[in-house]
Amino acid sequence: MAKVLATEIRVGNLIEWDKRVWRVLKSYHVHVGGRGGAFMQVEMKDIEAGTKSNQRFRTDEKIERAYVEAREMQYLYQEGSSYVFMDKDTFEQLTLSADELEGQSGYLLPSTDVQINFHNDRPIAVQLPPSVVLTVVDTEPNIKGATATTSFKPATLETGITVQVPPFVEKGERIRVNTDDGAYIERA
Repeated sequence: MAKVLATEIRVGNLIEWDKRVWRVLKSYHVHVGGRGGAFMQVEMKDIEAGTKSNQRFRTDEKIERAYVEAREMQYLYQEGSSYVFMDKDTFEQLTLSADELEGQSGYLLPSTDVQINFHNDRPIAVQLPPSVVLTVVDTEPNIKGATATTSFKPATLETGITVQVPPFVEKGERIRVNTDDGAYIERA
């Protein structure tokens, strides 16, 4: 087993904590000024029981990574509420339900390479690339003279998810989106 610093925990990682294997759903670095030190706020789900838990780990704390077999796979297509992936080495196909993807389906386009983690020959987590490029299919038109850099507007992307984008982004543009938190990064 490998230990990693709490600051290295990312969405989709599998960790061993409290004698159980957990999938990380959300991970935030929190720094409070004054006396308190920085910590990682981690929302995670028990892969066996399905229960969720929120935990705080000190930034210098070492967390045990669960031993998993990682396989490089490619997302092929959606079939109803299921998603079909293909192993890039053996060409075997694997079908995962929308529940097993934990809301990550909004970042999947056909031919997207992902890493699927297996624990005891059972798929337990899909690890997406750090960012994906998606096309804006609907957003409010740009208002001339609106130059406030802190304002954002909602944009619906080709996979159906909605992301907050700067006012200069228009319909039909391709943008890069962070798969950890769904934030706009840049134009692609």
